[in-house]
Amino acid sequence: MTTTVDVPVWVMLLVAVLAAIAALDRILVPSVRWFLRRRMERLVARLNTRLKRPIHPFRLLGRNDMIVRLSHDPAVMQAVVDHARDTGVPESVAWQEARRYAREIAPGFSALVYFGFATRAARWISKIFYRVEVGNLDSALDGVDPNATVVFVMNHRSNMDYVLITWLIAGQSAISFAVGEWARIWPLSWLFRAMGAYFIRRGSRNTLYRRVLARYVQITAADGTTQAMFPEGGLSLDGRVGAAKLGLLGYLVGGMNEGARDVVFVPVGIAYDRVLEDRVLTETAKRGDGMFSYTPVSVLGFLARTLWRVLRRRFPGFGVASVGFGAPLSLRSYMTRADWSVTQLGAELTKRMIASIPPVGVPLVAAAVADGAMTASEVAMHVDGLLNRLPDPHLIEPARRQGLVSAGIRLLHLRGILTEDNGAIRVAPGKVALASYYSASTRQAIESRDVPMQAPVSILDADQHHVKI
Repeated sequence: MTTTVDVPVWVMLLVAVLAAIAALDRILVPSVRWFLRRRMERLVARLNTRLKRPIHPFRLLGRNDMIVRLSHDPAVMQAVVDHARDTGVPESVAWQEARRYAREIAPGFSALVYFGFATRAARWISKIFYRVEVGNLDSALDGVDPNATVVFVMNHRSNMDYVLITWLIAGQSAISFAVGEWARIWPLSWLFRAMGAYFIRRGSRNTLYRRVLARYVQITAADGTTQAMFPEGGLSLDGRVGAAKLGLLGYLVGGMNEGARDVVFVPVGIAYDRVLEDRVLTETAKRGDGMFSYTPVSVLGFLARTLWRVLRRRFPGFGVASVGFGAPLSLRSYMTRADWSVTQLGAELTKRMIASIPPVGVPLVAAAVADGAMTASEVAMHVDGLLNRLPDPHLIEPARRQGLVSAGIRLLHLRGILTEDNGAIRVAPGKVALASYYSASTRQAIESRDVPMQAPVSILDADQHHVKI
């Protein structure tokens, strides 16, 4: 028992390493996790006193816990049984497939990442590129049941939409986005998961996958998680708001059982004087193949050139980014209509999104000059006529209308979309597609005059939309 044994140094080193790993696994790591968990709980408790719609318990689950809950949900288990019966695979194999889908979908929300980094970074990036204007979100949410699940439904103009909405709604709650395959590239995938986004396969026909995704959407809605989605499914290629895809809407409708928490849709309209991807989108529309031509290298090059101009103070900005909020729609109330359907729900939300898009200078001027060459004063008259035909002509005060026209003409001149010859302003040769892209949103809004309108747009007070932790 007391005999000395000679052991090689490498064995002692191996034993020491294994002992250290065991200590980390059994003692230190659980202690650190407990410490971090307690800190996060205190952070969320402090945030919930400031947020108008608190962060709900489901979002605070660890990602592994969320995966376990989703993959063991009775509806998912039934889907596994059905899938095994229909395909002939063992139920254990079908369940592993469902668990893989649950792992793919589930986020890993971090309040520290969301409010400590993401909203600050989003605010900073937005204000580098644009002068941001926003409607009165508080008035848009007046009368909405505090216990209802709020779902912001938005038109999809640019990837900047994610950035804008993340920090503009940060004073209300942390929102959970539905994001597509492009966001699954590391490190974007880690960042989006930490922000509470859940991943979806657009256009998937796999029945088991769709039932797992449906159940995730229904669980989060039942928990009260504030969500945001783009019913169009993808970026607009022609400048118009496209027809709503019914997948996610159908999942929400399917979860509206008797006694379930109500779901309230808040339409959001987003407009830009400059859409960052406008050339890529119009070229994709022209080819008709649905394949975007930009690469990560080209995106990084664009960002680097823009940042260099910002640092040298030679960046004129991309004009206005404006966000409007429409009249909320209660799903429970809508489902009491005798002739309601998911298709009609999608059409109704699309109309409300269109009506919520605020008029900004470039789309207005582009729509005016589409009628032919005219002087600057004639452009102003045409823009004034367009504003009077929009759903709410009082949205833009008369004193601001001339400023919109001047800014729109200047920005379109800078990009070479407009030319001026002897005082006559017209669309430049080869730029008709871009001019039509920007004018489409104005023309579409004129077609939607009978839809409930949003709260008035005003210059953003950024501090009111940013929660400090």
